[in-house]
Amino acid sequence: MKHYPPEFKADAVALFQSRPGATIRSVAAGRGVNPETLRNWVRAAGASRPRGRRAQTPAEPPTPLEAENAALRKKVRELEEEREILRKAAKYFAGETRW
Repeated sequence: MKHYPPEFKADAVALFQSRPGATIRSVAAGRGVNPETLRNWVRAAGASRPRGRRAQTPAEPPTPLEAENAALRKKVRELEEEREILRKAAKYFAGETRW
């Protein structure tokens, strides 16, 4: 296990808190730390960053553009899953053929 100085830990937590769009994974990658390690540091610091406007008003309906984006993301996930299934099937059947 690596041991990080307290200043390094505090800087990483502060960086995560200061960037509203940043994820733990992105900050951890930028710092060269395992994401779970950074997540533990954030929890230990009792840190929470302010939530965005959308998180404070969950009853607000999504705009048409947001709804369309969500539907398109869902469709992309479905198509990627189907492609992966077909890829695995093709690999399986290619291995079965003995000409």
